[in-house]
Amino acid sequence: NGEGVLSAALVDDELRLPEGAPDDILPPVELMWGTLGVFRPMMSAELVGGDELEGEAHRYRYTSGDGNAIHYEVKHDLVRAVEMLDGGSVLQSVHLVTVEGDGYPVEATYRNRVEFRELKITRTSVIPADSFDPSIWDPRE
Repeated sequence: NGEGVLSAALVDDELRLPEGAPDDILPPVELMWGTLGVFRPMMSAELVGGDELEGEAHRYRYTSGDGNAIHYEVKHDLVRAVEMLDGGSVLQSVHLVTVEGDGYPVEATYRNRVEFRELKITRTSVIPADSFDPSIWDPRE
């Protein structure tokens, strides 16, 4: 419905939330980068394998620092999905909708399958900007 619910800043391997904000609404950092279409395994992640998929897509399999597996599905250099697994079960996932020729997802759907929650993020525009120093991105202040 277009209402803002929460502000956050994603800086490197940290999701910065305002003081007192619930920390379980947004995807974890690994998946949050995925909502932006960014392939960014955490510094603590270790590549354990990869698979060729149909239609020139690839899956890159990582283990995370907490023992979960993180799978990235990439096609034509664009992230299509990111999944967090425990054993063979998908715990959380992000699936992206992209448009040919546009490097940014137009829609990201985050699902927490354990808590039966879904968050849909829809992009309406992209405004190019120069990078800022990461220290300024802190909604806790």
